[in-house]
Amino acid sequence: MPEFAYIARDMKGQQVAGTLAASSKGDALSALAARSLFPVKVTQAKTLAASSNLKVSGQVMATLFGQMAALLRSGVPLLKGVAILRDQTSNKNLKTILDDVYRRVEDGTPLGEAIARYPRAFNEMAVNMVRAGAEGGFLEDALERVASFTETQEDLKGRTIGAMAYPAILGIIGSSVVTFLIVFFVPYFAQIFERLRERGELPFLTDVLLFTSDFLRAWGWIPLILAIGGGYFLKRYLATPAGRVWGDKMKLKIPVAGNIFRNFAVARFCRVLGTLLHNGVPILKALEISREAASNRVLSAAIATASENISAGKSLAGPLGASKQFPSIVIEMISVAEESNTLDRVLVELADGLEKRTTRQLDLFVRLLEPVMLVVLAGVVLLVVVALLVPVVKMSSAL
Repeated sequence: MPEFAYIARDMKGQQVAGTLAASSKGDALSALAARSLFPVKVTQAKTLAASSNLKVSGQVMATLFGQMAALLRSGVPLLKGVAILRDQTSNKNLKTILDDVYRRVEDGTPLGEAIARYPRAFNEMAVNMVRAGAEGGFLEDALERVASFTETQEDLKGRTIGAMAYPAILGIIGSSVVTFLIVFFVPYFAQIFERLRERGELPFLTDVLLFTSDFLRAWGWIPLILAIGGGYFLKRYLATPAGRVWGDKMKLKIPVAGNIFRNFAVARFCRVLGTLLHNGVPILKALEISREAASNRVLSAAIATASENISAGKSLAGPLGASKQFPSIVIEMISVAEESNTLDRVLVELADGLEKRTTRQLDLFVRLLEPVMLVVLAGVVLLVVVALLVPVVKMSSAL
């Protein structure tokens, strides 16, 4: 539905400006008349497609939700609270978003509908919880829960990135050093070992090393282009629906790491579903939102099947367990929670426990990964050194 920007005067003669959604200019004029506003100028508003793509970091959004909840709990009206947060924020994107949200709420648009225009700042879970909170009269509680959830997810993301940063840097530096040795250092020994090669006395390991060095110097651009091209086409394929499904399947099959990915995805699903149910969102809608929050197509398919079963009056635990994608402890606890009607609380507790255990597994995995990478890199360097020293020792013995 198109939007119209208007300038009008109220019953006291004061000028009022804003925007409203209407199917035509005539409907916009009728809507203004229904609000007891006398239009001065009504024009079709420019599209906000570019603005709706504005992105704000999760940490900033967690702070925003928490501050908004605190303001509302202190008795500050919603519109004034939005204005306060808009004026005090230093984030340009957030200021632009809140300015638009303020104008829309002032014109009578519900808060949930106003923030839904910015999906890269307010995710679907936040939008639906705000809608449920506004309709049910518990907006402060809903905002506090969104703030807590967002803070937890950002903290988990930060710890995961921090844990994997050192192994990634170590792998890049180590690979670069080994490549430098083979490409630039090994060729200096080629002429020295030529006599041994002519006599057939050159060790096999040294011969392989010299061949690898010659190949990389002459044709190294081929594997480089193949790697870049393969990465590019893999990225394009993973952007397709079939590619995303394949990528998520492969991610879950990685030894050790696959279990970590699975547990984090299940924890996200449980936390979002439990939070939505606690705030009055219907279970089918909550399952639809939490399915996307899992960020894994394999798990999403299992949750979609569970949604169909619930529509038919069946339980949630049965189809989730039949998919073989969820840990058995999760299925058992969901089954008990459904019987005792405590599903919302149990799901959040499950998420807390899964995240704690999986974070410990991740820390242990990274700690073990570091020495393994060091041993592998040291072994490669040792092979290069041995391949160069053995012929030198042979030549020294011959002399």
